[in-house]
Amino acid sequence: MKPFKTYRGVVAPLDRANVDTDQIIAKQFLKSIARTGFGPQLFYDWRYKADGKPNPEFSLNAPRYKNASILVTRNNFGCGSSREHAVWAIDQYGFRAIVAPWKESQGARIPAFADIFRNNSFKNALLTIELSEAEVDKIFEMVGRFEGVEATVDVEKQKFILHLPEEISFHFELDSAIKERLIHGLDDIGISLKNVSLIDAYEAKNHAQMKW
Repeated sequence: MKPFKTYRGVVAPLDRANVDTDQIIAKQFLKSIARTGFGPQLFYDWRYKADGKPNPEFSLNAPRYKNASILVTRNNFGCGSSREHAVWAIDQYGFRAIVAPWKESQGARIPAFADIFRNNSFKNALLTIELSEAEVDKIFEMVGRFEGVEATVDVEKQKFILHLPEEISFHFELDSAIKERLIHGLDDIGISLKNVSLIDAYEAKNHAQMKW
């Protein structure tokens, strides 16, 4: 897994809440057994018209957001089925980080991201950043006002910085174990290999005790 310490890129808006995994990558594209090639199919029903031509009304098709690699969206992103293809499609399109808000509704806390989607993201070095609704509103406002707005994500300092004539910085929370995963580029296998000496010692001990 590629390490994620700091990253700077253009921010693109997707002003929709409750974006589920079928909207991220539709079921007809899940037939492939490969883990590559899903980028062109991201948000397929929104990005393209029935004739296959790009939909000019969809935000990511706007020229100003060409080559964007940071997505700002609304709460409960990635809800629905647990398909890991959704994360693969976002990553292979070119996004490195997604920003979304948590929200209070009738005394309940609606998260920025669905749990399974969030966990799948971290395992694929896709950073999900949860901010308050007011902070995300501010990001949407600035991205809409200034063309080509870039932001820096600093995992070590846990900061999201909008590069404007006057920079704006937002702090985000990040679990320490996930932070270590990202900074050092450790997937599940990589974490296991950190203990390879203990694993080897255990196997050698049990091999010696094994009766043939």
